[in-house]
Amino acid sequence: MSGWKYGKGMTFPNRPPEGDWCGSQFLKFEREGSIAVLTVDRPHRRNAMTPAMYFGVRYAVDYVAKSDDLAALVITGTGDVFIPGGDLGGDQEDSWADLANLLHMDNVPFDAIRNASKPTVSAVNGICQGGGLVIAMLSDVAVSSTNATFRAPELLRGIADTSYAAILPGQIGIPRARDMLMTGRVIDAVTAESWGLVTRAVSPGAELSEAIEIAKQISRGAPGARNIVKREINRQYENYDRMSMTESLYGPEALEGFNAFKERRNPSWVPEDLRTEGRL
Repeated sequence: MSGWKYGKGMTFPNRPPEGDWCGSQFLKFEREGSIAVLTVDRPHRRNAMTPAMYFGVRYAVDYVAKSDDLAALVITGTGDVFIPGGDLGGDQEDSWADLANLLHMDNVPFDAIRNASKPTVSAVNGICQGGGLVIAMLSDVAVSSTNATFRAPELLRGIADTSYAAILPGQIGIPRARDMLMTGRVIDAVTAESWGLVTRAVSPGAELSEAIEIAKQISRGAPGARNIVKREINRQYENYDRMSMTESLYGPEALEGFNAFKERRNPSWVPEDLRTEGRL
């Protein structure tokens, strides 16, 4: 069994999820009674998600759903980062399979969260963008620290994220979704709450306890009736064009966006007089 050393004398096995092990040493699955708490903890890469981490979140959602002794799942991050999206550096130090090619877009947890039969609550402790923002939006409730920030930078990376384009307008309205998606602007927590990206903003450090309390409140509702209501709410989101998104992810703009990010420069499509220092 392959392994990866993390810290003095510590070796973690790279192996598929099983039980409370979510398939990555950068995911911590803990229990607060009947509430499961999944913490994304990869500080040396600012919590950037590997394929194994994304799959581990998906696994945790399904694991909680199948567990008789677990009622809900809370997802959070560490330090000043919640989830910033995928690791564009391509580092898969926790890989136990070539998940990026094996499952590709089926690797991510977004549909699992959207259709989860048990509550999922996000405790957004810091930077939330890319896949992290999709996770927060599709959670049943998202609680944010007032220090958190939100961004959808995919177009700056050359990616036509049709999932964002389908979900974000239903979350915050078409004009605001255009603003976020077209400009890649950073939104603060106060704005995020007023727009509906999250539903509650609390003092820094209080977001996790608040999210756990919300998970308990949701779990007191009748599960059958709750899921009927959830299905009806889910119908308000549009379905996304997966074929176009796949074409984009393998297209020349995404490749240039990846190279530009890695090389800390503007992509070549940016007009010369509009270029900035470093990456976008």
